[in-house]
Amino acid sequence: MTDRPDGGDGGALSALLHETRRFEPPADFAARANARPGIYEEAAADPEAWWARQAEHLTWDHHWDRVLDWEEPSARWFAGGRLNAAYNCVDRHVEAGHGGRVAFHWVGEPEGDIRTITYADLQAMVCRAANALVELGVEAGDRVMIYLPMIPEAVVAMLACARLGAPHSVVFGGFSAEALAARTLDADARVAITADGGYRRGATSALKPNLDEALERCPAVRSVLAVRRTGQEVAWKEGRDVWWHDVVDRQSDRHEAASFDAEHPLYLMYTSGTTAAPKGILHTTGGYLVHTATTHRLVFDIKPDEDVYWTAADIGWVTGHSYIVYGPLANGATSVLYEGTPDAGGRDRWWRIIEEYKVSILYTAPTTIRTLMKWGEDLPAAHDLTSLRLLGSVGEPINPEAWMWYRRHVGGDRCPIVDTWWQTETGGILIAPLPGITATKPGAAMAALPGVSVDVVDGDGNPVGNGEGGYLVVDRPWPGMLRGIWGDPERYRQTYWSRFPGRYFAGDGAKKDEDGDLWLLGRVDDVMNISGHRISTTEVEHALVSHPQVAEAAVVGASDPTTGQGIVAFVTVKGDAAQSDEEGAALVVALRETVASAIGPIAKPRQILLTPELPKTRSGKIMRRLLRDVAEHRELGDVTTLVDPTVVNMIDGKMQSAETAGED
Repeated sequence: MTDRPDGGDGGALSALLHETRRFEPPADFAARANARPGIYEEAAADPEAWWARQAEHLTWDHHWDRVLDWEEPSARWFAGGRLNAAYNCVDRHVEAGHGGRVAFHWVGEPEGDIRTITYADLQAMVCRAANALVELGVEAGDRVMIYLPMIPEAVVAMLACARLGAPHSVVFGGFSAEALAARTLDADARVAITADGGYRRGATSALKPNLDEALERCPAVRSVLAVRRTGQEVAWKEGRDVWWHDVVDRQSDRHEAASFDAEHPLYLMYTSGTTAAPKGILHTTGGYLVHTATTHRLVFDIKPDEDVYWTAADIGWVTGHSYIVYGPLANGATSVLYEGTPDAGGRDRWWRIIEEYKVSILYTAPTTIRTLMKWGEDLPAAHDLTSLRLLGSVGEPINPEAWMWYRRHVGGDRCPIVDTWWQTETGGILIAPLPGITATKPGAAMAALPGVSVDVVDGDGNPVGNGEGGYLVVDRPWPGMLRGIWGDPERYRQTYWSRFPGRYFAGDGAKKDEDGDLWLLGRVDDVMNISGHRISTTEVEHALVSHPQVAEAAVVGASDPTTGQGIVAFVTVKGDAAQSDEEGAALVVALRETVASAIGPIAKPRQILLTPELPKTRSGKIMRRLLRDVAEHRELGDVTTLVDPTVVNMIDGKMQSAETAGED
């Protein structure tokens, strides 16, 4: 059998990919869109020349000699060019007379805790922070660990590091001391920036205590710069720990930005490995900044003088790096920066923020969209969301029902939706519709962006046809691509370039529908082998969520003595659906038939567990790894990054009770 994520023949799952709904770009949107007809053909004719034209949107201290040097898997983009990322994100806008433009409307979790930061304000803040880091001994090439909540100082710290040529490594504030220590050691960081704590759903959470614990294993860290955010008591190590307000606030607001080679390291971002240590993904300056600025300008159709843009993500993830910090700031955009969760201060908090700040572009994850769906359409309907003109999705494949709810109840059936595919490793978006040009289908990411080349191949590396699925590969270098795994070039080669020589293997599965449009299927390790049929968890989840009573679903494969693996589904329902045991049992039967109808009888879940919540990280990701532990009756793994660690224990208990009772 051909080794493909869809089971080999490309047809077993085709019913789910047959999407007849199609939405053309609104005429008024298309008339003013940044992306113009012919852009794909222009980029395809000479990709390097096209990317060079995009690079001219930035300010370079020295022009590049060559657009690309490529010797697999090593790339040098804009070789010989020199620039400074922080200057391009801040200073040049001030010098161009835009210092009074708002860079960030910051909204803290506590009601009324807000700050408006102009580009002139941001320039002064970044210069002071850069001078403070110099006082702490930071030099170009030193790694700086950043462990902060979603506060303006997080952006300032990143840009101050970029200004000095000191690669930053931001660690998400929900990570444990152990995870933080592993990343700090691998990066060999010498300075750490943190806060006393942050806010989560009205309560304070500790950050500096976690860092203190981590640094017991990291003696090379000589300085800790701490922001006083919550005012909680923290331990203090004299000679190492200093307060931000003591050191940064007294610095000069002038600082000369240094010039760095285009390939100078900009940051490290660690991605978790399932069987090995986290990987330090290395991104450099010139190509990354060109890629993020270009994709932000084209995919989000940004109009800096008009738009208020909101990426509802955390800076601790690559989405925050590329589309909260570097992309929007390089384009001189005005953004919302929000500290809290979607329901902090009430389940209508997001809609109030959009209404108050006249947000015109919203970019968020399908998991969050499905949570908002579960809370009901009455909440967005109660607020004026007419300022919105474009919606975006990121993080995982979006099921068609969530896509349609997003369009109808958030976008008022008038906003184009850009469903984007990319990874920490890619640096920026690679696949998405271009608003104003691309007709869209609910659930489909559509096509690669101009200047990017992707394909879907079978296990032997042969391109698949329309209506078939396989492995997603990128077959030409792109500017935002990772430059390696920190300190481990062989792991870089083996992880990304060995499966299909000459092509970057993303680790994701994809399908082409009958029109050749792309549908992403998630990680190939999320493909289940059911009696020899390889079935994607993503498509089973899509089928389950298509049922009108289902709000969200997570599917995993569990060992089965008969079929090899069995499909186990965890489902949350909308509102007051399935309140009684009888209603729940009837819904389980209906859901099995829904999956059988959408995919085929082979995909019927062996077990469906109705549960009020799913285990999620603070970034909104469903922790399927923990659900696999539950399904396999294994000891539960680390739950420290979950919003509510008790959820998975509740699910485990329900699973055991259901099996004891002989239920499905």
